Amino acid sequence: MTAVVSQRQPTRARTPWPVMAAIAAAWALAVAAEATDSAGDLHHDTLIGSGLPLWLALPLFLVTWQAMFAAMMLPSSLPLIRLFHVASQGQRHVGRVRAAFMAGYAAVWTLFGAAAFLADVGVHRTIERNHWLAGSSWLIAAGVLAVAGGFQFSSLKERCLSKCRHPAPYLLAHYGRGAGGGFRLGFGHGLFCLGCCWALMLVMFAAGVAVLWWMAVLTAVMVYEKTGRHGEALTPLVGIALLGLAALSFTHPFLLGTPFGHH
Repeated sequence: MTAVVSQRQPTRARTPWPVMAAIAAAWALAVAAEATDSAGDLHHDTLIGSGLPLWLALPLFLVTWQAMFAAMMLPSSLPLIRLFHVASQGQRHVGRVRAAFMAGYAAVWTLFGAAAFLADVGVHRTIERNHWLAGSSWLIAAGVLAVAGGFQFSSLKERCLSKCRHPAPYLLAHYGRGAGGGFRLGFGHGLFCLGCCWALMLVMFAAGVAVLWWMAVLTAVMVYEKTGRHGEALTPLVGIALLGLAALSFTHPFLLGTPFGHH
């Protein structure tokens, strides 16, 4: 496997077409939802407040979350996806192995989406019992921005980003054959990806499905942080910007307006 990677890496492996199709389809769905003004129908706030039982609301949300994950996170992981596509080409049942790799990666972000949704259910129930919080929903948006901004300066963010910025050593260290090996590799990479991007994706969760300008900005940030020549320099700048937005939200809650939905 080492020889395959070292021989083929200089020619820049192509991105597998199913991955590119998934990214394109996810962005097309986001644009269509924005154009038809239907994105709010599956916003987590709408689902939680709709009266649907949790066992139904959660899967409905996770369907939309898969599209958001494909649109935003897959582009930032293309370097490792390309390397794995090359390294796995000699395996038996290669299609199954590659599908398992992608399933492992998706599983991490699906679990994160489910956890965020369930936590938001708890937030809603807390607000329903507290009239002051019900009139101060801007605090939630400001708090999310502050958490995301502060996390940009954390050592955990930097450690996880270092793994994502150098996919070849990670692949060489954790590569395994078969569908089980592919799933473990994808899941492990997903954990590092979660470790560096969870706070930015929490901002996207708060904004909701198909808020296109937030999706575009946050996707560009996460892709460049991982793959850009000056990605390390961008990380603290994004942190400063997010903390500035949080401060503005705290001090002038109605000046910015909020793209984060209504709790």
